[in-house]
Amino acid sequence: MDHPPVLMYSKRSCPFCVRAKALLQSKGVEFEEIDLIIEPERRDEMIRRAGARTVPQIFIGDQPIGGYDELSALERDGRLDQLLAA
Repeated sequence: MDHPPVLMYSKRSCPFCVRAKALLQSKGVEFEEIDLIIEPERRDEMIRRAGARTVPQIFIGDQPIGGYDELSALERDGRLDQLLAA
């Protein structure tokens, strides 16, 4: 892995989570996924870290990115690669 760690809080039934994973995978980005269906006790951790209750919540390094809309906006603007290269 030659990018900062990427972490995603998700739920398998969430279509935005599926899209976010597909975007990261299409770029060859390795990421850790915390599925809140499997680990519901981590929901409070996500809320505390992200300041949000919805999934997905994505972090690159320690930086909260937000959800799929924010991730895809970074990709559209060409800024996602910059964050991944940091």
